[in-house]
Amino acid sequence: MAGLCEKVYTTSMSGAVTETGMTEASGGVGDEAGRLSALDRYDIVDSPAEIAFDRITALIRTVFNVPMAAVSLVDRDRQWFKSHPGLTVAETPRAIAFCHHTIAAGVPMIIPDAHADERFCDNPLVTGEPFISSYAGVPLTSRDGFHVGTLCAIDSSPREFTATEIGILTSFAEIVVDNLELRQIARYDHLTGALCRRSFVAEAARAIARRDRYGRPCTLVLFDLDHFKAINERLGHAGGDAVLRAVAATCSKFLRANDLLGRVGGEEFAVLLPELDPVGALAAANRFRTAIAAMTEVSVTASFGVAPLKPGIEVTGAWFAAADFAQFAAKRAGRNCARLNEGVPDAQPAAA
Repeated sequence: MAGLCEKVYTTSMSGAVTETGMTEASGGVGDEAGRLSALDRYDIVDSPAEIAFDRITALIRTVFNVPMAAVSLVDRDRQWFKSHPGLTVAETPRAIAFCHHTIAAGVPMIIPDAHADERFCDNPLVTGEPFISSYAGVPLTSRDGFHVGTLCAIDSSPREFTATEIGILTSFAEIVVDNLELRQIARYDHLTGALCRRSFVAEAARAIARRDRYGRPCTLVLFDLDHFKAINERLGHAGGDAVLRAVAATCSKFLRANDLLGRVGGEEFAVLLPELDPVGALAAANRFRTAIAAMTEVSVTASFGVAPLKPGIEVTGAWFAAADFAQFAAKRAGRNCARLNEGVPDAQPAAA
């Protein structure tokens, strides 16, 4: 794994770190902005559980005979667990996280007895649930050398971890990073570079969760290319693919930093517009529409449906249905236009 040290460090009960051979790699230690940017690129925090990560933590519990294991990603002010069998919480404040110390050191960290370690003896994760007594953690290091989190084995009783065991944990950590990289590759549509449907739907679900948790607004825009079948017949599939690439590239020029573009069907795209009210989102949709109609590569237009994330929309299917209803209204109105649906799918759409 890029950036991981090639040697094992152990932490004594007094807090002293003892080197057992080899030298430490920097792993981006000290560049917090770069580290957070690397974590953001993986776009994994607050994502649903995935079997690829759950299998690894299950193996760690078996191999190390520990009751708890975790894939921990260290965010700005919290550690969030991608997989956490044996732990009842999905996140903790970063200030009390053992894994915060691991990424700060940039090397494997071993705590044989947390009660005897002055750094952790008063930690609420030690004195209360989950009653951590011993810990072994290895940094998860991105391909560009930043420690984005840890893979850790946790016990509720004091114990030692051998150099061989830390080597095994390091190998598992490499597999975790491989999965992060593969997940990132699979996240995008190979033709257009936009998010694939599965990834986009997952982002929509996360937007709903943010609305529920923080009250943050978001709007979904669906659009598809008008009469695309005729374009394919006229230009051939290679020509049709070129049009799809051009549309994605054109729309990408108008995206803000936090906006997300996805290809959710053959010629259908979607955009998530966080922090925009319905009027602003409709204006954004019309900017996309105008830009597509002005493309010089081929004469093509698109029909847009716009659906703000309103109360009553609790699942992605309902949100997509609301946007799809508005998109259908745009097609009935003659295509190459945008329509807004401010409520549930059977609400009356408003004209652009």
